[in-house]
This record gives sequence, structure tokens and C-alpha cells, in this order.
Amino acid sequence: MDQKVAVFRKEHFNAAHRLFCADWSDDKNKQVFGACSNPNYHGHNYELVVQVNGVPDPITGFVVNTKDLSTIVEEEVKRRFDHKNLNLDTDFFKQLNPTAENIAIVIYNLIRPRISETLDLKIRLYETERNFVDYPA
Repeated sequence: MDQKVAVFRKEHFNAAHRLFCADWSDDKNKQVFGACSNPNYHGHNYELVVQVNGVPDPITGFVVNTKDLSTIVEEEVKRRFDHKNLNLDTDFFKQLNPTAENIAIVIYNLIRPRISETLDLKIRLYETERNFVDYPA
């Protein structure tokens, strides 16, 4: 069987952040990032969808074991980001603005080494019900 299948694992985590550029004034930050630049931070209930594409194993029938995928997300993402202030509590966003785009790229880079190179990986991150990003695009 040479047909690729997409497997999805949906997880969630809660985190606070502030979007801002330290070199800009508060007024410019507010102009560009709006309420998201609140100096006291704000939070989201992020929904994370991890997509793994590949050919099912001829013996197990799995592209990837979803239990293993859940463990990877727990260890690489949730333990680092859940109930954290992304700006203050993580090294990833000390210098990197924690936009949904940047969070998705960081998550991809954390998970990628734990997924077989023979499989494709895609991250979809919902910041709100209406705002989400995909990486890679």
C-alpha cells in the first residue's frame, strides 16, 4: 500500500502572552498589536492540531500511534507552555514575539525531531475559534 494517510491529534493548552516590540513605544505597540500589547498580558485557550502524513505501516496499520503522538505533545508542548506566561516563563519567547505564527513554528521545531523523517508533519494552532495558523504553510 503506497497511499498516504493524514493522522490528526488535537490537544489544548492555556497560556498568557503579550505581543510587543521592546524597541517601540507603548503607543506604537498599541497601534500595531492593539489590546494584545497590554503590559499586564492576556491569555488564550489554544487548540493545537498535530497532523502527521504518511503511508500506514503494513503490520500495525498505523501511520503513527496516536498514543505516542499524545505523549510527544505532552512532553514537548504542554509541559513547557500550559498555564505559563509565554513571555516570562519560557526561554523560547524571551526574544521572540509570541504570535500564533511564532508559537506554531516553535511547536513544530520541538515535535519534528520526535517524528520519523519518513513522515510529514504539520501544525495547526488555534489562538481563538476564528484565528488560526498552519505551519508549514
